[in-house]
Amino acid sequence: MKAIVYKSTGSWYQVKAEDGLFYPARIKGIFKIDGFTSTNPVAVGDVVEITIEPGPEPYAMIEAIYPRNNYVIRQSPHHRKHHHIIAANIDQSILFITLKQPRTSQGFIDRFLVACEMYHVPAILVFNKADIYLEKEMQQFQQLESLYTPIGYRVLLCSMINGQSMTVLLQLMHQKISLISGHSGVGKSTFIQHIFPNLQLKTLAVSEWSGKGMHSTTFAEMFDLPDGGKIIDTPGIRELALVDVSRQELSHYFPEMRERITLCQFNNCLHMYEPGCAVKQAVDAGEIAAERYFSYLKLLEEIDENTWA
Repeated sequence: MKAIVYKSTGSWYQVKAEDGLFYPARIKGIFKIDGFTSTNPVAVGDVVEITIEPGPEPYAMIEAIYPRNNYVIRQSPHHRKHHHIIAANIDQSILFITLKQPRTSQGFIDRFLVACEMYHVPAILVFNKADIYLEKEMQQFQQLESLYTPIGYRVLLCSMINGQSMTVLLQLMHQKISLISGHSGVGKSTFIQHIFPNLQLKTLAVSEWSGKGMHSTTFAEMFDLPDGGKIIDTPGIRELALVDVSRQELSHYFPEMRERITLCQFNNCLHMYEPGCAVKQAVDAGEIAAERYFSYLKLLEEIDENTWA
């Protein structure tokens, strides 16, 4: 029968079958999917075919994986030539961002958005911990809000402490499968604990000496929302290296560039030094934010380095 993967711990999985029951599960054999090498061939959110192995403690054997609607991958933290599937079959991705304790960089935000664009996953940006923001952080938020809202991204200013924007965020998640992501320490586990007060999730403080979050979630896990929909909690991502994107493709994953690239003089324009570049003209005219263009150039440089490494 069919089942959905709710948790992955490396060698064992937890699946919810069509009969409504949860089973521990293992993979039968080796799966090769989509022609790439992955450190986790079965991911949270995958729809799988299982058979139940009877016994005092029945478990499921995963026989096959159904085609994915989409997925989000990252470079494996242990092997740069391998991929790690963060989650599959998701309706939207919610990136938790903090401007202090710890600070999320714009470069990280842009990498995440490119990864979502690559796999056709709508993204929502949630700036959390608004209750500790002073004037400096509020100015930073307003600048980032004015950067991302015009190019089509939903931006929320939230606080798990005073409940700011929580109702709106929960409405956006209603009846959808949402991937929750971000650095360690940005409040993902606190948010999930707010929705499921009976869950015993570990929430770790931000390291005082490094200013960075410490990992609390070890494995990705999916939860059923009380009013319909699902959320997938992911381990805190410290770095996010893009995979499977070429220099020619990169601008297609910046929405404000994508709508202009057909106007460039050359169809293989990288929007750097080429004459007749519509993207560069838009940057010069202030129609494309300089900060986003600089992010694009930095990512272009990283792709070039990875190609020759």
